Amino acid sequence: MSRPAIDATHDPKRISWVAGAHGHVDFPIQNLPLGVFSHAGGEARIGVAIGNEILDLKSACAVDLIDPAFQAALGETALNACFALPAERRTTLRARVSDLLSNPAHRPAIEPHLRAASACVMHLPARIGDYTDFYVGIHHATNIGKLFRPDGPLLPNYKHIPIGYHGRASSVRVTGTPLIRPRGQTKAPDAEAPGFGPCKRLDYELEMGVWVGPGNDLGTTIPIGEASDHIAGFCLLNDWSARDVQAWEYQPLGPFLAKNFLTTVSPWVVTAEAMAPFFVSQPPRPGGDPKPLAYLWDAADQAHGALAVTLSVHLASARMRAEGVAPLRLSQGPARNMYWTVAQMLTHHASNGCNLSPGDLLGTGAISGETPDAFGSLMEISQGGKAPIALPTGETRAFLEDGDEVIFTARAEAQGYVSIGFGECRGVVMSAR
Repeated sequence: MSRPAIDATHDPKRISWVAGAHGHVDFPIQNLPLGVFSHAGGEARIGVAIGNEILDLKSACAVDLIDPAFQAALGETALNACFALPAERRTTLRARVSDLLSNPAHRPAIEPHLRAASACVMHLPARIGDYTDFYVGIHHATNIGKLFRPDGPLLPNYKHIPIGYHGRASSVRVTGTPLIRPRGQTKAPDAEAPGFGPCKRLDYELEMGVWVGPGNDLGTTIPIGEASDHIAGFCLLNDWSARDVQAWEYQPLGPFLAKNFLTTVSPWVVTAEAMAPFFVSQPPRPGGDPKPLAYLWDAADQAHGALAVTLSVHLASARMRAEGVAPLRLSQGPARNMYWTVAQMLTHHASNGCNLSPGDLLGTGAISGETPDAFGSLMEISQGGKAPIALPTGETRAFLEDGDEVIFTARAEAQGYVSIGFGECRGVVMSAR
């Protein structure tokens, strides 16, 4: 798999003339993520985040600041047409936007097309045709497996195949969407029959989202050496989970109502091109692990198919927010804890001829580290509810309570390059209806 090229847009010496962009924690000139926003009650439009501002790409294109050949794609109210562009066209667009926002000569023409991000509303980046959630975080899979199968936490297929299931695209929402506590059917181990009511073991899962680019036709495949051409970008993803509902329903067909009530994504798509400096080597498999089958193996992908991204999750209870207490960091760890690469996920998904489309969304599954301070869910941190965590206010949490706010953040970092961020993926738990 060939990664996107590192070019002048990644130059750490490049600085934007936009106030506040230089040194911005998430959106310096080296990032330029794509998103969909609306301003002052207007229509949804495609834009680029730069510092604390948003460049309206539709209006910039309309006055020929951007090649009119992009006008059709940038005139949409979702990013699907942009994702469908060949990688080289996306690279051309990125280069032009980078020049417009870094060359002071363009400032008079571009400033009228900038909007303060604080005055804008963010929308779901794309019309999602399909959403598939994988399970490639091996430490998460092991930790969860131990709770149910202490003697054999990983099922025999785990190290041979990227495990995944089809989620519910209709309930994917952008950050800030409240989570209504789901109701469901559950059965306590000592109960004679199941009951129905609000979920009592509500959890989050710290994941990355992968936005599909051009895709493939039904009946065709995506060779792993070409997988990078079909990856449009990345986001943060919270796969909210009703653990008690899941424990009762998941056999024999896997997750259903325990997962489909809400999936939250961050609004900005950090493009594959922006991530070029942050593709790194995949950690070698432990001795004795099987080598993937040929269709899943590519030496170049192993050399630079992992992501140099650090993921963090914070929690703020309603009481913490009321008392002005800062959110508590629950965990932090690297995305390199994925056992399978993004390319392997994508290639396996299409290996049977399944057609992937621009704007389809893939979740990595919860990404955990080897120690509790890097676990990607409360189920792991609290050991299935046996070891609640203490909050600064004296409250404790084994699972999420009403009023709790969960916040994901992430940073991509590599020596010699400006680090970039993903923005926030957050949501507040509301009472069941």
